[in-house]
Amino acid sequence: MTNAFLIIDTQFDFCHPDGTLFVPGAEQDVDRMAGLIQRYPEKIDHIVVTLDTHHVLDIAHPLFWHDASGNYPASFTAISGADVDSGRWIPRFEAEKARHYVHALEAEGQFQHLIWPEHCLLGSRGAALHDTLLASLREWTRLRDRDYVAVQKGLYPLTEHFGIFRAQVPDPDVPETQLNTALIADLNRFDAVYLMGEAKSHCVANSLKQLLDFAPELVPKLVVVTDCTSDVTDLGYLADPIYAEARQRNVRFLTSDAVFS
Repeated sequence: MTNAFLIIDTQFDFCHPDGTLFVPGAEQDVDRMAGLIQRYPEKIDHIVVTLDTHHVLDIAHPLFWHDASGNYPASFTAISGADVDSGRWIPRFEAEKARHYVHALEAEGQFQHLIWPEHCLLGSRGAALHDTLLASLREWTRLRDRDYVAVQKGLYPLTEHFGIFRAQVPDPDVPETQLNTALIADLNRFDAVYLMGEAKSHCVANSLKQLLDFAPELVPKLVVVTDCTSDVTDLGYLADPIYAEARQRNVRFLTSDAVFS
C-alpha cells in the first residue's frame, strides 16, 4: 500500500507564536507531523507541502482597502458586498475586479470577505516552512532518496486561495487560480492520502472541500489526521459543514497515533 502526505501551510506565520497569524495549537501539530515522518519514513512514499504566499497589496490585507477618510481596515474586519457598494470600504486597486470578487465570494455562501494581518509575505520568514517540519522533511529525503514537493498558492492578489486546489473565486485569465488537476493526478497515484496542516478552519477545510467537489476519485483514499490541525481562534465553526460532509462521504478521521498502527 502506498501513502502520500498532503501537508497544508505549515509555515512560520501560522505555526510559531511570533508569526503574524499564529494558530493556537499549531506548534503541537507540527511536532506530531514531524514525529510521524520521523517514525515511519519507509511507509510514506510522497509528501506534498503547500505554501501560502502573498504580496503585501493583497485583497485580504489592510493596505488594499480604505474608507472615505483614507483609513485602512483593521485586521479581522469583515467586508461585505454592501460595504463595497455603499463606499464603506473602497478598493484602492482593480476596483471592478475587487467588487466582483467580494460579491462572488459572498454568493458562494461559505465565507464573507475578511481582512487578515499581513502574513506569509513573498520572500519573508513568515512564508517559510516551520523549522521542525523542514528538518523532518530533509531527513525523510535523505532516507528515501526522493524530494518533497512544495506547491505555492495565493500569489495572485485579487482572490483568496484557501484550498490548495483552486482559488476561492478563480479568474479565467489567471491559470494559477484554476483547478490544479496536475496535483490531483499526482495524489491519485497513491492508495491513501493523509491530510493535515493549518488551519483546520480555513485552508485544510477548503482543500478537503475541493477534493470532495472536484476529485471524487480521491475521496475513498482520504484520511484527515485530526490532531495535526487546529482552528483559527473563534472561527472553527465556519468549517463544520465541510467536515460533516466528509464524514457522510466516509472520509476517514484518525489521530496521529492511529496512523500506520
